Amino acid sequence: MISTRIASLAAGAAILASATVAFAYPGQQLAARAHVSIAQARVIARKASTGTIVSQELEAEKGGSGLRYTFDIKTASGMREVGVDAKSGAILENAAEGSEAAGKDASDAAGGKEKPGN
Repeated sequence: MISTRIASLAAGAAILASATVAFAYPGQQLAARAHVSIAQARVIARKASTGTIVSQELEAEKGGSGLRYTFDIKTASGMREVGVDAKSGAILENAAEGSEAAGKDASDAAGGKEKPGN
């Protein structure tokens, strides 16, 4: 009876542990589809923009192979976002962070329409 209860508790613990897998970075569950490891992508991103990587993620997103690592890098001149294709290692983006958002915010402020004469 006791051995059956211990076996049941052990099985329950194993199921619970497998259901609460913690990932080291957002999107890590997609890593099996990548040909480039996150360590390799970090090296590529640092060559594209020197500084300190403050965040990283792997995401399915349009452009390139459809799978990319995104790094936010703190540089002397501000934050940059560097995108690295997770299958080829190609640089997909290297821009000041928020540059697309700034354009969208300006459009939103104008009611989503361009002002006459622009």
